[in-house]
Amino acid sequence: MDYILDGIKKAFELIASFDSEIYGIVGLSLFVSLLAVFISLLIGIPLGMGLGTRNFRGKGIILRIIYTFMSMPPVIAGLFLFLILMRRGPLGRYQLNYTVTAMIIVQICLVTPIIIGLTYNLVRDKAPEILRLGVTLGGSRWSNFLLLLHDLRRGLAAAVVSGFGRAISEVGAVMIVGGNITGKTRVMTTYIAELKSMGDYSRAIAVGIILLLISFIVNTFLYQVQQRGETE
Repeated sequence: MDYILDGIKKAFELIASFDSEIYGIVGLSLFVSLLAVFISLLIGIPLGMGLGTRNFRGKGIILRIIYTFMSMPPVIAGLFLFLILMRRGPLGRYQLNYTVTAMIIVQICLVTPIIIGLTYNLVRDKAPEILRLGVTLGGSRWSNFLLLLHDLRRGLAAAVVSGFGRAISEVGAVMIVGGNITGKTRVMTTYIAELKSMGDYSRAIAVGIILLLISFIVNTFLYQVQQRGETE
């Protein structure tokens, strides 16, 4: 028990000292995850809303594929992307393996299905009533789309947080395509795994505490959005 308490103490000392290595890794982790989530939102929300408001042939198959990707093990996504980006792969000429770009791409592959699926379920249940109101008020297609976004903002915020949680906590996929290279592709989760194998528990705890704090801040933001929506 003593070594755990000692590790926690050293962890807070490392955090308070603004250790350059740790905060560099934290910065890269946030950059990769936030950019991946942002791009996933641009792709996932319109597609999810389109699936939720329209019926067409093959929709059931598309939804099954999306649900499959939502629960796909990250290491499989990492493996397939690695094979596509390797020298002999179809995109090998771009030499993207073991780069930050590859890490962002694999996180987009993991997060986008989550955004699409959660947005679809949200829109499917609530869109008909909201869109009828928009048509009654004589709104255009664009204004109705904005009205739908506004009324579903709390649910969409939850989808964003779910996607961010998937991205920031990912280990296997980013390890495969990023390689956990010091000063280049090392992020918090892969660093924790490496520190644990090295027995450097205090530094691993420090990074873990920062990861928890980031999760707390993001979920606090979601809570504030939900509370604000309930009072409006």
